Amino acid sequence: MSQGRRKYAPETVVALAVTAVTLAVWAGWLGWDQRSDVHPDGTTTGPYEAWQVIGLVLTLLVTVWWAASRRFFAGAVVGTTAGLGVASFYDWSDDGSGLFVIGVMLIAAVSLAATTALSAVIAALTRDGRRAGA
Repeated sequence: MSQGRRKYAPETVVALAVTAVTLAVWAGWLGWDQRSDVHPDGTTTGPYEAWQVIGLVLTLLVTVWWAASRRFFAGAVVGTTAGLGVASFYDWSDDGSGLFVIGVMLIAAVSLAATTALSAVIAALTRDGRRAGA
């Protein structure tokens, strides 16, 4: 394997691992709840409750922290964004109006911004600029 490929291989593996974890976390927190709640006054909410979304975010914070604290910033950002984008697209694609695409784009944009900012904070908080074990 050439030196250039070896340089990016760990980052790619981390990005794929973070993507897989993100897909699993989405399925665990949000994937099972598919029906809206109808209240006595006829209004509907959901399908997700606030505690489910908070649980998803907190679980993903741990994943992003793990990857970014080992200096795999691109893996943390790309993996989380890709995982949330794919999961939301799959979960919401049965919407007949087609408006789910806007939601997917918003999820991807917010995920990209949030994980980038979090990775920058983690970089500022870590002592040295090397990867763990490097």
